Amino acid sequence: MLRKTLTAVVAVPVLLCGTMAVAQGLDELSPELQAAYEGAEPGQPVGPSAYRDWKPRSEAPWTIGYASSYAGNTWRAEGMTRLMDVMLPAYKEAGLLEDVIVTQSDLNDARQIQQIRQLVDQGVDAIIVCCSNPVALNGAVEYAYGKGVVVFSYSGYLTSDKALNASANYGSGGYEIAKALIAEAGGKGNFLLASGIAGAASSESFDIGAKRAFEEFPEAKLIGQVFGNWTDQVAQTEVQKFLATNPAEIAGIVAQGSQETGILKAVLQSGREVMPISLAGSAGAACYMKQNPGWMSHGFQIWPPGDEMELGINVVMRTLQGQGPKIQSILRPVYRVSAEDYVAGLADDCSIDSTEFLQPGIETWFPDEWASGFFMNPVAPLEWKAN
Repeated sequence: MLRKTLTAVVAVPVLLCGTMAVAQGLDELSPELQAAYEGAEPGQPVGPSAYRDWKPRSEAPWTIGYASSYAGNTWRAEGMTRLMDVMLPAYKEAGLLEDVIVTQSDLNDARQIQQIRQLVDQGVDAIIVCCSNPVALNGAVEYAYGKGVVVFSYSGYLTSDKALNASANYGSGGYEIAKALIAEAGGKGNFLLASGIAGAASSESFDIGAKRAFEEFPEAKLIGQVFGNWTDQVAQTEVQKFLATNPAEIAGIVAQGSQETGILKAVLQSGREVMPISLAGSAGAACYMKQNPGWMSHGFQIWPPGDEMELGINVVMRTLQGQGPKIQSILRPVYRVSAEDYVAGLADDCSIDSTEFLQPGIETWFPDEWASGFFMNPVAPLEWKAN
């Protein structure tokens, strides 16, 4: 697994224009943690957690259900690898986890709802979901809560007040990534937005932030949007179709992460000069940056797949341990990385066909000292002992 520790900009929040009013839940956090919520998408729930004084329905070792909505891309595969090959063995050895049960719903909300209910009835103690529709699962969340099971969304959010959520701030991430890309392209011209999965909370949050950035550049025009499902092959096909049917010059492509390699390949195959494209962790596109100095001045970290999964399991385990999350949504800021630092971990013989990811590592993405501020009774989850 390709993992590069990015330390130059480790956890410095990006303060954005506009201020979110401090609400109950947020007001318990330190000013540094509160800053990570600036520019969050309005739908992101930030009220007090329903699990502040909650106890699980059984004692450790626990069983977690993973009601996955999609398994069709390398991002999901990398997250699954981290879960099953790294975290599950570590928590088993610590006597804290018995097993992880995985289901797949293939972007079918009704099927995912049924699977969540079945996991509850099978006796799991917690359920994680990823990147789902923010409201479709709320009934299943309520069902789980009534049975003593916490449902947790990583890399996205659910709006139920009985759900927990943790991720980067995708609203501010979309804004910062789009703003940097437009500036890289000279602040004017025609732009394409390559989104993720339509209706998924993380994709929608990113797009809201990205479109806000365009409001600051009167000569920059967003002329199209495609959905790449965070999958290189899908993104490549959709961008190819757009470029083939839109002969206008494209100044840049604002891309959600984990599909920028497919977008790059579409541009290369079109015969057009490669314009600025947002980079957010895909090693293939990063390799093109390394081989073509001067193409882009920067990349971003917004949702490193293994680190996002590890963040999610970290929060779930802390909740099962009775550490008491203070707030419904735990957010961290995205951050920008210089081109030099972004590609520093790549070999000279790297390939744009790589399906791996540049990841900062959980010690940077969600360090214990950062995580502790979100909990009433914090302790590193692998160090926790039952009373």
